[in-house]
Formats: sequence, structure tokens, C-alpha cells
Amino acid sequence: MSEHLSVEIAHRIMTVRFERPQKKNALTRDMYRGLVEAIKTVAEDDGLRVLLLTGSGDSFTAGNDINDFLQYPPSDEASPVNAFLAALPAIEKPFVVAVNGLAVGIGTTMLLHADLVYAAQSARFKMPFVDLAIVPEAGSTFLLPRMLGRAKASELLLLAKEFDAAEAEALGLVNAVVPDDELFERAMEAARALAAKPPQAVKLTKKLLRGHQEPVLKAMAEEGKLIAERIRSEEAREVFTAFMEKRPPKFD
Repeated sequence: MSEHLSVEIAHRIMTVRFERPQKKNALTRDMYRGLVEAIKTVAEDDGLRVLLLTGSGDSFTAGNDINDFLQYPPSDEASPVNAFLAALPAIEKPFVVAVNGLAVGIGTTMLLHADLVYAAQSARFKMPFVDLAIVPEAGSTFLLPRMLGRAKASELLLLAKEFDAAEAEALGLVNAVVPDDELFERAMEAARALAAKPPQAVKLTKKLLRGHQEPVLKAMAEEGKLIAERIRSEEAREVFTAFMEKRPPKFD
């Protein structure tokens, strides 16, 4: 497991916490590997019934670590980030998330695959894929228009609009907004309730709620193909060069 992930097991719940607060829990390929390992462990261990994910410090996750992302871009299905994305729709047991602050990029899109999401009042969400000259991920281009309508999905994805916890709740992206100091206990309370229920009934009900996954998987495959292409584009090079040089990007 990654040094930047902590894992606790209690009450048949595996709690995974991002532990890189000095970098706002920006995700590296090593952290993605650890997340995939955690998901696999929960799937294979009959003694584990719920996966609970949260962050440390003032952030859930700021998304991908840019330096790590540029050094190890997701080039194929074996890339740690792509392996994590592929694992999300395959999670059969309950997946609960406690968003404790900043949730950027994958910090927001992964929530589309969670069963229950609780957000701290301080939580902030943003999906800046277009601003990075790439395209969205995690099937969000399929899921968000169906959840929110095309107009709102366009606002969040094309304009990369930042929104707060109250709006996330109003949009149906989170179940509830709670005071920061009560967030983890609220999420853990829900996880314990799920862990105490008949596990097969829970698993089957989750499957029915999600419906057919083929369109989601198709969208994810198309997104992944385009992301791999866009990373090598002139626009992306300009964005990342500007980021390193601490200046606004220029598009002629």
C-alpha cells in the first residue's frame, strides 16, 4: 500500500484515507496502485462489507499530481490511474465517500461511482479537464448529463465551474452536507449501517440501482482514448508549460 494512504479495518469496514495533506492529497501513480489494491482486497475478503474513502487535512484530493502525471502519463489500460478508473464501476460492495475539503478532477468524478457521499461544509468541487486541454474521465461525460441534464453538465465540464457543498447537494451529487468536525462520523455511521445489513441483498440492490454498465464502460473507454491523445497535443503542452512557468496559457 502507498505511503500516502492509510488503511484501517473495523466493523467490517475498510477505511482508506489520503495522507498527503502537504500536497492537498494530489494523487500519484503509487497512490492509484494502493487504491486498486484496497478495492481488490475489499472485493475478495468476505469479512469486509464496505469501502469508505476520505482525505486528510483540508482536502479530499486536488486531483492528479501534475509533475507525476507528466512523468508517468496514462498510456494504456495497465497505467495505475486507468486501472483505478476501471475498478470504480466494478465495485460490487457499498462504496461510501466523505469529502472533507477540496475535490478536484477525479476527486469529483469518482463520486459518480460511489453509493453514498457526504460532504463537509467546507467542501469545494471542480472538474477542470478542459482547462488542462484534456477531456473528462470516469464516464462523467455519460453520467453527468443523465444526472443533471445536459445544460448543467456542460456548465460544470466545459466552463469547469467550481461549486460548493450546498450546490453539490442540490444537484444530487452528495447525500448530505454536514459540519466539518462531524463529517467522518456521519459517513462511518452510514458505513456501519450498511455493514450490518444482509450482504447479498445489499450487493444485489446496488447492482440493480446501477443498471446496465455497458454505456458507462463505453464512455470510459472513449474518454481514455481521447485523454491519451490529448496529453500529447500542442494545447496540452502549452497548458503544462504555462503551469510550470506560472503564467496563463496562450492559445492562438
